[in-house]
Amino acid sequence: MAATTYERLKLHITPEKFYVEACDDGADDVLTIDRVSTEVTLAAKKDVPPSAVTRPIFGILGTIHLVAGNYLIVITKKTKIGEFFNHVIWRATDFDVLSYKKTMLHLTDTQLQDNKTFLSMLNHVLSVDGFYFSTTYDLTHTLQRLSNTSPEFQEMSLLERADQRFVWNGHLLRELSAQPEVHRFALPVLHGFITMHSCSINGKYFNWILISRRSCFRAGVRYYVRGIDSEGHAANFVETEQIVHYNGSRASFVQTRGSIPVFWSQRPNLKYKPRPQINKVANHMDGFQRHFDSQVIIYGKQVIINLVNQKGSEKPLEQTFATMVSSLGSGMIRYIAFDFHKECKNMRWDRLSILLDQVAEIQDELSYFLVDSAGKVVTNQEGVFRSNCMDCLDRTNVIQSLLARRSLQAQLQRLGVLHVGQKLEEQDEFEKIYKNAWADNANACAKQYAGTGALKTDFTRTGKRTQLGLIMDGWNSLKRYYKNNFSDGFRQDSIDLFLGNYSVDELESHSPLSVPKDWKFLALPIIMVVAFSMCIICLLMAGDTWTETLAYVLFWGVASIGTFFIILYNGKDFVDAPRLVQKEKID
Repeated sequence: MAATTYERLKLHITPEKFYVEACDDGADDVLTIDRVSTEVTLAAKKDVPPSAVTRPIFGILGTIHLVAGNYLIVITKKTKIGEFFNHVIWRATDFDVLSYKKTMLHLTDTQLQDNKTFLSMLNHVLSVDGFYFSTTYDLTHTLQRLSNTSPEFQEMSLLERADQRFVWNGHLLRELSAQPEVHRFALPVLHGFITMHSCSINGKYFNWILISRRSCFRAGVRYYVRGIDSEGHAANFVETEQIVHYNGSRASFVQTRGSIPVFWSQRPNLKYKPRPQINKVANHMDGFQRHFDSQVIIYGKQVIINLVNQKGSEKPLEQTFATMVSSLGSGMIRYIAFDFHKECKNMRWDRLSILLDQVAEIQDELSYFLVDSAGKVVTNQEGVFRSNCMDCLDRTNVIQSLLARRSLQAQLQRLGVLHVGQKLEEQDEFEKIYKNAWADNANACAKQYAGTGALKTDFTRTGKRTQLGLIMDGWNSLKRYYKNNFSDGFRQDSIDLFLGNYSVDELESHSPLSVPKDWKFLALPIIMVVAFSMCIICLLMAGDTWTETLAYVLFWGVASIGTFFIILYNGKDFVDAPRLVQKEKID
């Protein structure tokens, strides 16, 4: 039997147990969770008490232990994204977090408050859009990886065979994963972005799919998670696969993005762009080699496209990256530096063709994956472009969309959808779908890492850089600044709790959440708002003379600006820092 999980489920709740009933045709299994002992067993439908409160659910995300005890997390709403080779793909849109405990009387006031905070962290992660699943298809692997599997692999449960880098509820499913007999209730969930479109060119219909798989290793938010860890996992690592399905033939092109793979940080300190700090004592080559050893094993050749600035604060990172590649001396790794901002300044985005021309021959060598309608592999992709900028978001997504279009052009010509000499850019209807999908992909990745939509999406959507796009980038940059300084500590803690990087121990004598915020952090918003408000009030309420009004405005203006610069001098005391996991120190 091919690997599947149960699709139709009912949750029955009694004071003593949770019963999850499989309602698929011919199924009689009921997953039973004891709310007191937390034991997980299999039962039959006849064992469900008639007195139970019943509701439909669409999957078990898993369980987690908080101060009050265990909680069961279930998917309560879903939206159909589309069909993928006759497999339905869903986006989870709502969840419920259910306590095993019937009351909270066993908790102190402090424990109650901590438990409430932990629950708000869980709900925050669940509120970030981008959780996808299928009950019949393995979304965590590319087409090429799946084509190289054995019949035994195909028979494994979806949880067993999944690429653990992309199973975002892997920690939550740890109890179910330990019992193979209940694996059909264990639903691996991907975090990232998926879109599917039925398209037509020259009267020929094909399906075009874009999937971005976000790694759960070294996951976090923009400024608190940079570089790599000791295992070689890169921050904001995303595998993006573009797929074409036409007349039974399937083609795929895979790219990756990830933070510059050395030990560096860029902690917020109220400055608009904190200066990156490279660790002076870490063994960079050890982590660097671990990273690329795994990348070569998984993807083959690595063509690095480094888009960071080659001057200013980003220059040392570019130089370090280039030096590490040179020192490693691997024939499987090529390094290309392209100063995106310098080359495209004054809105000369047409100059991106310089990079595309530079890598065209390399891209042809890497090729793409293609399997014909008979299931025969025609070509394999021999390696990937590994792109990055500082955040691996905005500049990176622009370049990835251009490389993907060039690959798609070759695929559609080979499949006979495009005529010889036809350009994909000339297909107006498809181009609109293509550009909007890649812009949506950029927004999804940016919201999950930086907290706002992506920058530069006007070019991705229209092929042109516009003044309105610049204004929107400015607005998103301001929102990023606020979030990165004043709310990202909570966001980082939420991700670490969800992924199991921090485990709650109710017996701890000292909760990390009990550490109070510095009074300066709490005073900052008040000081800034009061000073700014007084400037506005003075403008709106003119005094006896304009000279008097101007004096008031100058006074409060200088006060607000002066306060800001005093704060800026020691800004790290005012930012919202994570409290649950001790981060590595950067010298």
